[in-house]
Amino acid sequence: MPAPDFSLIGKVARQLTQAPAYATAEGPRVSLLAVAASSYGFKSDNEDLTQPTGFDPEAARLFEAVVESAFLVAHADGDFDATEQAAFQHVVATACAGAVAERQVSALLADLQDQLVEDGVDKRIQMVARTITREDHAREVLRVASLLAHVSGGVSAVEREVLDKLASEFKLSGAAVEQAIEEAAHALHE
Repeated sequence: MPAPDFSLIGKVARQLTQAPAYATAEGPRVSLLAVAASSYGFKSDNEDLTQPTGFDPEAARLFEAVVESAFLVAHADGDFDATEQAAFQHVVATACAGAVAERQVSALLADLQDQLVEDGVDKRIQMVARTITREDHAREVLRVASLLAHVSGGVSAVEREVLDKLASEFKLSGAAVEQAIEEAAHALHE
């Protein structure tokens, strides 16, 4: 992979903090990733500690599912090298505005890598779909994954296949994938 374009990485991180263009006026005006990250960030590295007030395990699972979806798309070509991983990790941590530390994202990526090796991509997509049950969340997952795919040069054909599989498990049409890809491309070229 060529060296990441840091101006593009900054644009992706900014877009990940914002609500999608199709969000309703009544809904939250921030990204699902950013909202779920605030709860995930409360998660302690020491599992023996009592979680602080405000920890929402459902939101933490949602954060993990959003990140895993983008991770699966990033892995679609079979090459997720150290440069791409560092850029991915930095973008996610930056988009979370300090709610999740880079070391937490790094640990999550290591766990996701182990799960992908153990289960395979199709099983992992099914597991993500068990967590992502709302249509607006599913659409946001596709948008986040599309945005993160742009860090490594845009949405390739094999990445599109993973997005299509995600959409199918979410019971969304291919039009939802197209909308997510188009929104990501438009937002990054403004």
